[in-house]
Amino acid sequence: MLTWIQTLPNYTAYGTPLYFIYLIVAILPLSIGLYFGKRFSWYEALISFIFIFLMFDGTSYKQGLSLIGYLIYQTILVIWYFHYRQQKNNSLVFYVTVALSLLPIVIVKFTPAFVGHNSLLGFLGISYLTFRAAGTIIETRDGVVKELKWWEFIRFMLFMPTLTSGPIDRYRRFAKDYKKVPSREKYLEMLGKAVKYLFIGFLYKFVIDYFFAEQWQPFFERMAMQHAPHLSWWTVGVAYMYTGNLFFDFAGYSLFAVGISYLMGVETPMNFNQPFKSPNIKEFWNRWHMTLSFWFRDYIFMRFVFLATKKRWFKNRNVLSSTAYMLNMMIMGFWHGVTWYYILYGFLHGLALVVNDWWLRYKHFKIKTNAFTKGVAIFITFNFVVFTLLIFCGFLDKLWFHPFGM
Repeated sequence: MLTWIQTLPNYTAYGTPLYFIYLIVAILPLSIGLYFGKRFSWYEALISFIFIFLMFDGTSYKQGLSLIGYLIYQTILVIWYFHYRQQKNNSLVFYVTVALSLLPIVIVKFTPAFVGHNSLLGFLGISYLTFRAAGTIIETRDGVVKELKWWEFIRFMLFMPTLTSGPIDRYRRFAKDYKKVPSREKYLEMLGKAVKYLFIGFLYKFVIDYFFAEQWQPFFERMAMQHAPHLSWWTVGVAYMYTGNLFFDFAGYSLFAVGISYLMGVETPMNFNQPFKSPNIKEFWNRWHMTLSFWFRDYIFMRFVFLATKKRWFKNRNVLSSTAYMLNMMIMGFWHGVTWYYILYGFLHGLALVVNDWWLRYKHFKIKTNAFTKGVAIFITFNFVVFTLLIFCGFLDKLWFHPFGM
């Protein structure tokens, strides 16, 4: 059977225009049903299974097996904690349950650093599923999840449009959307937005990003490597080309996921909101990969601040917020992977948030905001982001330490 699966064609989500043709045709009956006020849950489950199977068949079948095992593990954990929470609310049990939910992603992220190869537990999208599962446990602890059945949790975890590339949804928000079929007027509005998001996504991913990913970034990298291990102006070009590549690729995928979600009657939250217009780094993180940054803000930053305030760990609230910023961004750096460039990236953004907090307090009394100062702020913020993304992309690791591909 495994040999047969390996021979099947593999379709990466949103990877080619042909994928969209198959997907749109498949969800057309679902859209017709929603237009007439009916949600065909059984049909949605069928097409979701087919497309998820096509993502993890062929040479990716091992990832598919990991996904099945992971889903069973998280479902048992989350449903057990939900039933436990109806009777008790022990803090230690909560922290242990969250830790167990995060354990697979910790293993996946740390294995390459300690063993030298990727973990067998890993599969495409494990980070996004982990955030969904751990977030559901936290929402359950807070008492906002009033009802949770195992098949509803699996439906949330395996929501096909957002499975491998996000955005990161919350169970309570998703369940509320799913249980309420939109009115005809509302669904027509969602259809209009879906077409718009898909069109912009195609423009980003298949047109603009083609030049960044296939033409410009490789050219600048080749030129920069000719000066290895020394920095050059070509390295500066790499920074800007990688920034464009990352944004248009990721924003394109996110728009695809949101657009398809809308066609399926679910208003998945947006992931990007013109981040390069941000006048400071805090606003940047309120516009860039928003579902990730809001997850970290709500479940790490705010909870650390609440706990530290309750325990009176800090006398100065500015020191508390600075510590929380550093903790938040360092964890985000480690989440990307245990490498010096991911960790340094997290450290620099944590430090930037600390400096930004200090600057906003100072600016409030000393400097008036106008069009010129805002333009300067946007310019500085954008170039700081570009510089840190050069670190994040790992090119400097190759330039400095592996110039000959060793």
